[in-house]
Order: sequence, then C-alpha cells, then structure tokens
Amino acid sequence: MATVTRIDLANTLRNRFGLTATDSYRMIDIIFDEITQSLINDEEVKISGFGTFKILSKSARIGRNPKTGIPAVISARRVATFRPSADFRQLVSKK
Repeated sequence: MATVTRIDLANTLRNRFGLTATDSYRMIDIIFDEITQSLINDEEVKISGFGTFKILSKSARIGRNPKTGIPAVISARRVATFRPSADFRQLVSKK
C-alpha cells in the first residue's frame, strides 16, 4: 500500500503542467491551507466529484478503557469528517 504525500502531489503538478518545484509545492500548500481555514471557520468544503469535508462537534460522554474496562470521560471535541461523493464511491468500488 502506498501513501500519497504532499511531495507526491507537488511532483504530479510539476510533471503534468511543467511548473517549477517551488510553484507546485506552494500550490499544494495553498490548497491545503484553504481547506484547513474553511474547516476552522465551520464551513463545509465540497470538492465536486471527490467529496465533502466538514467539522462535527461531539459532546462529552462516558466511555470505557478497552484494556481495563474502567469507565472514563471522553471530553467534548470537534472532529473533521469526510464523505465521499457518489462519483468517488463508484470509482473506488470498481477496483
């Protein structure tokens, strides 16, 4: 299984579009910064044909330590979620 890194994405941009290494890295950083800032501001990020990122607020609850079984408080938190688009799900299911 391969991991796709920022460098891999930047190299793809460089190879496909003839960008310089600096410009391709900068472009990837701008894209991820924009997604991050939108999520921080509680905005959904929809990428057509790919999916939707959004932040969910989870309230505090009682859980259990799986190792010991002792009840523990799970604090309230915000989590990022991703829901793939129908097109994305269809492409993935074909493999």
